[in-house]
Amino acid sequence: MNPLATDGREPDTGHEPRSRTDGIPAGHNPAASGDAAAERRNWLSILARATRAELEDALSRIFGNTDRASWPAYDWLRVPETGLAMVRGRMGGTGDPFNTGETTVTRAVLRLKGVSDTPPVGLSYQLGRDKRRAELAALADALLQLPAHAPAVRVHLLVPVTRRLGAERDSRRADVASTRVEFFTMVRGE
Repeated sequence: MNPLATDGREPDTGHEPRSRTDGIPAGHNPAASGDAAAERRNWLSILARATRAELEDALSRIFGNTDRASWPAYDWLRVPETGLAMVRGRMGGTGDPFNTGETTVTRAVLRLKGVSDTPPVGLSYQLGRDKRRAELAALADALLQLPAHAPAVRVHLLVPVTRRLGAERDSRRADVASTRVEFFTMVRGE
């Protein structure tokens, strides 16, 4: 069966069934297994949340300047393009899926030139219409697949973005915790 079936059937990915709440196969711990695909999913998730300024700043630091002449050359497999994607949800996170609406998504796919016999392909899906941001995220994805560039991209891009996301999450938790109401029950007669 074609893994990209468009006839309404579920794609045959050859993977075990996914849990309904988090999308990760039941009993699978990517951190413990060292799974390269899980590691790439993780950095793609981080790149999708990186701002354009974070991407430009990190890549400029890695290559020494903002002059793109010193950056790696690449060929477009899909130029950055903007379209709509259907957003789906589940009641309580476990119910049947339903369509909640559409969102604007920009995607880009590129292949680095002259780095190896099998040059890495970088891809990016970004919410919104910023084509430059999608281009930079796809370039970062391709660079993360190269052992020579991966450590620098992790240090200059993934770590700072992860810290920012953690700080934002902690701030939201603090805001929610400040409005929490705790109820106590009084026991009579004892």
